[in-house]
Amino acid sequence: MTLPNALTIAGSDSGGGAGIQADLKTFATLGIYGTSVITALTAQSGLGVTGIHAPPADFVALQLETVLKDFPMHAAKTGMLFSAEIIQNVARLLERKDFPLVVDPVCVSTSGHTLIQDDAIDIMKKELFPLADLITPNRPETEVLTGIKLDSEDAVHEAARCLLAMGAKAVLIKGGHSTDTSTDTSGFVTDWFMESGGDLTALRQPHVDTVNSHGTGCTLSAAIAAYLAKKENMKVAVIKAQEYLNCALRHSYAPGNGLGPVHHLSTLEFLKK
Repeated sequence: MTLPNALTIAGSDSGGGAGIQADLKTFATLGIYGTSVITALTAQSGLGVTGIHAPPADFVALQLETVLKDFPMHAAKTGMLFSAEIIQNVARLLERKDFPLVVDPVCVSTSGHTLIQDDAIDIMKKELFPLADLITPNRPETEVLTGIKLDSEDAVHEAARCLLAMGAKAVLIKGGHSTDTSTDTSGFVTDWFMESGGDLTALRQPHVDTVNSHGTGCTLSAAIAAYLAKKENMKVAVIKAQEYLNCALRHSYAPGNGLGPVHHLSTLEFLKK
């Protein structure tokens, strides 16, 4: 049996709930062979991020070159990229890619710790977004990237158009951080999806009342990449990934003393019952 291959280019989470660890768990659960390029080491748990150590950018590039020379890739995603130099190296090596790329523009952790250097954000917009088949910013990241306050559906539409103008083929503005009822339907979390030349579409999932939501963004973008590796079209991949994450949130728990992660294996356990 041969599995599709997918690649995650992201930071490591020593607590196991986000980053590379969440991505590889997601890939494996969804029947994908996962490969990885580690862009940063974090000292991290459900209690927060206590430190970040990034490898030299040329070593990040060496990891990526080595993986791409061996594995035929069917999809890839990026997460925490940390520095402008790392982003430039990654973008250079992905310029000739022949597989879909999901860019999760990770800027701030759930605990509020900055995960990217200030000068890296503009480089990400200029050099990485044009290579992306989909970008998946949450509400705070969207406001940072566009300068638009998301206080209405019209503002979301304007922000989506602004992000697409940066070169991405599609955008998914995640609503999990939103507390504004003007952009959410009661009892649901709304993600806003828009493809280049298309209309803004509200994609809703039932709200899950849990504090154990560590790694949600990483998990969603990895699941989208997994479904793209299985040759789903973009909108279907997004919807299936939403459903996977919603199930993982419903079964989330706290293995330690801090905020727990989503349960990446929950779909497997659910199918057995």
